[in-house]
Amino acid sequence: MSPQPYRICLIEDDEIMGEALSDRFGLEGYACDWFKTGRAAMQGLHRKPYAIAICDIQLPDITGEELFVKLLGSDNALPPFVFITGFGKIDMAVSLLKLGAHDYLTKPLDIHALLDTVRRLCAKAPPPLIGDYRLGISGAMRAIESMLPRLAENAKSILITGESGVGKEAVARELHRVADPAANTPFVAVNCGALTESLLEAELFGYVKGAYTGAVRDKKGVFELADHGTLFLDEVGEMSPAMQVKLLRAIQERTILRVGAETPVRVSIRLVCATHQDLKKMVEEGRFREDLYYRIHVVHLHIPPLRERKEDIPWLARRLLEIWADDNADPRTLDRCAEKALFDYPWPGNIRQLKHCLERACILSASRTLSAAQLFGDTLPAVAEPAAAAGTLNDYLQSCEREYIEGCLRANGGRIADTAAELGISRKNLWEKMKKLKLQDKDERTPIDAATGVRQTP
Repeated sequence: MSPQPYRICLIEDDEIMGEALSDRFGLEGYACDWFKTGRAAMQGLHRKPYAIAICDIQLPDITGEELFVKLLGSDNALPPFVFITGFGKIDMAVSLLKLGAHDYLTKPLDIHALLDTVRRLCAKAPPPLIGDYRLGISGAMRAIESMLPRLAENAKSILITGESGVGKEAVARELHRVADPAANTPFVAVNCGALTESLLEAELFGYVKGAYTGAVRDKKGVFELADHGTLFLDEVGEMSPAMQVKLLRAIQERTILRVGAETPVRVSIRLVCATHQDLKKMVEEGRFREDLYYRIHVVHLHIPPLRERKEDIPWLARRLLEIWADDNADPRTLDRCAEKALFDYPWPGNIRQLKHCLERACILSASRTLSAAQLFGDTLPAVAEPAAAAGTLNDYLQSCEREYIEGCLRANGGRIADTAAELGISRKNLWEKMKKLKLQDKDERTPIDAATGVRQTP
């Protein structure tokens, strides 16, 4: 699967220049979203992460300066801004640099200088998170995803294990999608732990009219409903010993017998079973049939918990917020401290808990940019690391900011200019933040020269 291109936000109302730049960025291997007004660009910047924004100062609805000031006030994590200006607007461009813009270029535009700037900024930007991956960007989830085409072609019995909420059904659905991209065959799911033994038998195998009180008509079970498709049996470890025997027979013979019927029905299915329990241990304890275990354990996929694949957390959060925006016409983003809080939280309920956390924040908050406090409410101190657990919300937020800036400084060798560019703020703003957060004194490090952006040697 090829890596996703870096995405550029182009804000230009001139049709000729906009089309030319958009085409050139495409030829250079970048993805480009072209906006012709400031307000359209503002909405786009709220919805998607960009590696760089290239903005004309003169726009039809608002000026580039007004747009930039509004974006700064929104607490959004902004990409580096490069402004395009005529010679008569250089004073405005300089004032934008003081506000935190990365650079400006004058017209007529030097395309090579612009491309050099784009390449330099993209090299410092984090790799694009949202791409063609459907299950996650961690190594574990990409390995599982890479196996699905082969399993879809050859495997008829698959066991998926993992904690509750890790996405076992999502993997099963993706396996079915890979096997049948045209969606011509059914995918049927049933939770074996949610039904009593009598109801589960009727749900799995169906019944005929008159089989018991209330059976007023024939009814197909999920085995028949999933014929020629995929049957997903969740929490298979919750089945009683009697139901395990009946399931084993159905799997072995690929035939089922409706409750109250005499004639067996042949079925052709791909069976995917899932459980959060240790079936092997249950076999040793005599709580799960060994022969059934080996029948469903032909291929085993284990999904790690979210705390063991933390790189999936921001990717999942963005995807879940995109789904929320599509369903509710209500785009939301996360500020930097919110992203860190999500990343640091252990998520005992895994993806299900993450989804509910984001949905609750979207429902209760009117803000387009969600903060850590809006995500976690009274449980916020538990999200922080032990050293930062005590104190006020402001203490926690300052701790998030301090740690993030420290990490960027370390990555850039203490160079102020490069760190400011990576953060999308001016050198002056970065220096003021460092003074406020007392970063220049941390670990008795040597001070940083504000003019050169390099640490002074003793």
